[in-house]
Amino acid sequence: MTHINTTENRPTAKPDDTGRRDSGPRRRRRGRIVLLTLLVLLLAAGGTAYWLYSGLDSNIKGIDLDKAIGDDRPAKLPTSGQNILILGSDSRAGANAALKTGHVSGARSDTALVVHIPEGRKKAIAISIPRDTLVTRPECTEADGSKVPSARRVMFNSVYSQVGSACVVKTVEQISGIRMDHYMEIDFAGFKGLVDAIGGVTVTADEDIHDTSSGLDLTAGTHRLDGTQSLEFVRTRHGIGDGSDLGRIGLQQQFLTALLSEIKKQDLLGSPTKTYKIADSLTQALTTDSDLASLTALAEFGRSMNGVDPSTMETIMLPVSYDKIDPNRVVAAEPQASTLWKALRTDSAIPESAKKSPATGGSS
Repeated sequence: MTHINTTENRPTAKPDDTGRRDSGPRRRRRGRIVLLTLLVLLLAAGGTAYWLYSGLDSNIKGIDLDKAIGDDRPAKLPTSGQNILILGSDSRAGANAALKTGHVSGARSDTALVVHIPEGRKKAIAISIPRDTLVTRPECTEADGSKVPSARRVMFNSVYSQVGSACVVKTVEQISGIRMDHYMEIDFAGFKGLVDAIGGVTVTADEDIHDTSSGLDLTAGTHRLDGTQSLEFVRTRHGIGDGSDLGRIGLQQQFLTALLSEIKKQDLLGSPTKTYKIADSLTQALTTDSDLASLTALAEFGRSMNGVDPSTMETIMLPVSYDKIDPNRVVAAEPQASTLWKALRTDSAIPESAKKSPATGGSS
């Protein structure tokens, strides 16, 4: 049972009238729901009842990153380490349209994680890129072959809707200097399906949460959340703290722990029927790079990561500072950000100074 602390680390900046929100720094180990969802899928695909899942290949959508990006990419690491870009899509289309996820048009990368798995495959480090970070978007190629010129001071989560997922990969590679070995994306509907497939997740809220935007309405105490309620829970922000994005990220980290505990308790790999239900739901909501776009490839990849314990994963917010022109936006803080990316490129320890952001968000 996980206790949801909704009162810590609140930033002072609030969303403005346009819905823009502050993206101050986050403390270490703030988990993201997308990562666990994909880890569960990989474990399920690697189970002994693999033959049950072989018909799900057609569900998975694949993107050929080498073709989409070309040669303008960082060199691969000279180690056996892996770097994976994981996006959570907030598209309001398709199955997501029935969910209370807002009414904006198009789609954005609601969650972005660079997951680094060092040589030896025994641990994982996830770098979370704040959605409101201003970046220089490189020149990218759209699906029809047309070129989209580079642009400065573009909000990171808008790159997805403007040019597409391959351009997000290229943008991350350009700002980090790290080649992404793989890409994974899952949308809201896939997350909801996971929670429903395992029969819900139990959380304990320390205070009432009422958010008319997300639809979440919880009293203080312990609750068993279904998929829809869980989605409302991890997306709520107006119902807690000062209404900024930081409170929501804290809830996501706490929910991650509760979800992981539920999965371990249920021994999903011992139930082929339930595991198939999860795999079917997630593969329909999953997009990967072309090298992972099959159950066979996912299973092999999952087995290679067997030594990684998700509960010990360290999650670090990319160090940021408030933009001097628009305080509702943030920019990568230097030299912290460069030091962080260099540590990942060289498979070396990340200095504590590289995990801290000048933008404190009002927290100590």
